[in-house]
Amino acid sequence: MKYKRILLKLGGESLSGIHGFGINPAITQSIARQVKDIKQKGVEIAIVIGGGNIFRGFDGTRSGIDRATGDYMGMLGTVINALALQNALEMIGVPTRVQTAIEMERIAEPYIRRRAIRHMEKGRIVIFAGGTGNPYFTTDTAAALRAMEIGAQVLLKATKVDGVYSDDPVKNPRAKMFKSLRYIDVLEKNLKVMDSTAISLCMENKLPIIVFNLNKKGNLKKIIEGRQVGTIIH
Repeated sequence: MKYKRILLKLGGESLSGIHGFGINPAITQSIARQVKDIKQKGVEIAIVIGGGNIFRGFDGTRSGIDRATGDYMGMLGTVINALALQNALEMIGVPTRVQTAIEMERIAEPYIRRRAIRHMEKGRIVIFAGGTGNPYFTTDTAAALRAMEIGAQVLLKATKVDGVYSDDPVKNPRAKMFKSLRYIDVLEKNLKVMDSTAISLCMENKLPIIVFNLNKKGNLKKIIEGRQVGTIIH
C-alpha cells in the first residue's frame, strides 16, 4: 500500500444521498464497507465528518442566527453523523471510536491526540467530530489540522465529482478536470475545493490532498494502492 496512515474527509451530505439532508442508512453502510476494505489492507484510518446534511452555521446567519451560535449547532450535527457512521462500521465488525472537540463524555471520547494515535495503532478507526471546537472554522480546516496532528501521509477529500474542475461540471459540461494542482494554484484560481485556511495549512506542512469521487466504488482502494484517481494537490 502506498499510504500507511490516512485522514478521510467526508462531507455531511455524503451520508444523505440525493436529498442532501438527513442520513441515508444504505449510503452510510456503503461508505462503511469501502472503509473496511482498505482497513483490511493494514491502513490506519481517521475520519473527519461534516454536518452540512443537518445544519450549516454559515447558512443559519441568513435566518438571523448568530454566526458563532450557528457554528456550534453545526458542530453538534457532525457528532450525529459520526455516531451514525460509527454504528455502520461496528455493525460490520470494524472497531471504531468517536472523539469530539467539544466534550460530551456520555456518547464520545474527548479529542486527545495521543489516544487517537494509539487507537489507530491498535487497528481501530477514529472519527473526529465537532470540527476544531471553535466557531468560524470549517470541518475542512479541522481535517487539515487533525491530519497533521496524527501524522497522516495524505488527506483524502471525498466529493460527488471526479476531482477538481476549472468550473462547476454540473453547470458547465466544458469544465476541465485537473489531474494535478499546486496549493498556490488552488488559492490563486479560487477553486472551491476546500477553504483557504485548510489549503494554506496543508501547503505550510507539505500535506498532499487527493480530491476524489466517493460514489464510485473502488476509488478509495485504488488511491491506497497508489493508482491515479481524482486530483492531487501538492
